[in-house]
Amino acid sequence: MSKDYQFETKVLLNKNKDEKGAVSPPIYQTNAFEYETAEELEKVFKGRAQGYNYTRVSNPTNNQFEEKMKELENGIGALGTASGMAAIATAVLGLVEAGDEIIAGNSLFGGTYNFFKKDLKQWGVKCSFVETTELEEYRQAITPKTKLIYLETVGNPKLDIPDIKKLAELAHKHNLPLILDNTLMTPYLFQAKDYGVDIVVHSTSKFINGSSNSIGGVIIDTGNFNWAETDNPLLAEYLKFGPFAYLAKLRQDIFRNLGPVASPFNSFLNNLGVETLPLRMEKHCSNALELANFLQSAAGVERVNYPGLKSSPYHKLAAEQFDNHFGGLLTFEVENKEQAFKLINKLELARNLSNLGDLRTLVVHPESTIYHSLSKDEQQQLGVNPALIRVSVGIENQDDIILDFKEALAAL
Repeated sequence: MSKDYQFETKVLLNKNKDEKGAVSPPIYQTNAFEYETAEELEKVFKGRAQGYNYTRVSNPTNNQFEEKMKELENGIGALGTASGMAAIATAVLGLVEAGDEIIAGNSLFGGTYNFFKKDLKQWGVKCSFVETTELEEYRQAITPKTKLIYLETVGNPKLDIPDIKKLAELAHKHNLPLILDNTLMTPYLFQAKDYGVDIVVHSTSKFINGSSNSIGGVIIDTGNFNWAETDNPLLAEYLKFGPFAYLAKLRQDIFRNLGPVASPFNSFLNNLGVETLPLRMEKHCSNALELANFLQSAAGVERVNYPGLKSSPYHKLAAEQFDNHFGGLLTFEVENKEQAFKLINKLELARNLSNLGDLRTLVVHPESTIYHSLSKDEQQQLGVNPALIRVSVGIENQDDIILDFKEALAAL
C-alpha cells in the first residue's frame, strides 16, 4: 500500500482489487483454473509465472483474505487455513520432524494442548510444557533438538499473560522462531510483530470473523525471523525464496500434500467480518470490563478472573502490552458444578455453546465440555475446575448483559 494507513482504515482496504471493480471481493468457488496453453500452466506449476492452478494450493478469494491479514499483522505473507487447529498444525509441522522437540506454555486451548501432547508425540515430536509466565522455565527447557517456542497471547481459559517481548528475545538468542496464537487479542489489540513474534496464528472462527458463520484459520510470517540463518533441514530446499522460505515450505509442501486450505466461501465471510473488527473489539473489551466489575461484587460468585481487574496478577503487564485493552473473555467461579449448571441454564441472553469471539455473549462450562477428556491434574494445570464458567462477552447493551447474569445469580 502506498500509504501507512491506520488500522481502522486498513480493514476496509482491498489491496488486490477485483478486475470487475467489485467492492466486496467475489467468491471464486472453483476447484481448478484453466489456461490457454500447456506452456502457461507449466510455468504456474513451476513458479515461473504468477497464477492459480488448484484451490488446495491457492485461490483468489483466499488470497484476498490472506493479504488482508498480512497487512493487519504487518507481516510479509499469510496463509489461510480450514480452521484454527489447521493453522496451528500447519505452522508447527512446517518446522518439525520425528526426533525434534518444541516448547509450549502450559495454559493452552484444549485442542492445542491435545495436539501437542498426543498427536505430535505419535509422530515422534516431543513437546515440553512449561509454566506460561515463567521465563526461566522456557530457558531450561531448550535443548539442541528444540525447533520452536509456542505460546498464546492470553491463556484460554486460564487468562494468564506471558511477557512476550522477553520470550521473543530468549527465542532469538537460541535462533528459534517464536509462534504466537493471537486469537483472543487480535491484531487490533496486540501487534505481535512489534514484540518480536515471528509467526502469528489465528482461529479466524472467533473475533476475526465475529459472527460464528465460518470456520477458518490463518498463519502470518511477520518477517522478524531470518530464515537464511536457520539450521532447520526442513527449510533447506526453500531458502532460495529468501525471507519467504517458511511460507513457501508451508504452501508448496504442507498445503499441497496435506490439504489444510481454507474454503473460498469461508474466506469470503471472513473478509466481510474483519472489516468491523476495530469497532467490535472496543465494545467486547468495554462490556467485558463492566461485567467483570459486576461479578466481582455479586453474591454467589466465588472468584472472577479478568486481566482488566486490578486484582488480576497480570493487570499491569496486560495494560502495557495491550494498551489498556483486556479482551472479551473472562471466567468466574461459583460454589460448585451443580451451581454452575444451574446458572448457565437460567441465563436467557447469553448462549450456551463452546465457541467464543461472537457478536453475542456466549457461556460454556469448560470442565464438562472442551476439557472433559483430560485428567484432573491436566485440567488444573490449564486453569479448569468444576465450578468454572467461561464467558465470551458480546457487543449487546452492557446493561442487558449484566441484568441477565444478575437474574441468573439470584436464582442460585
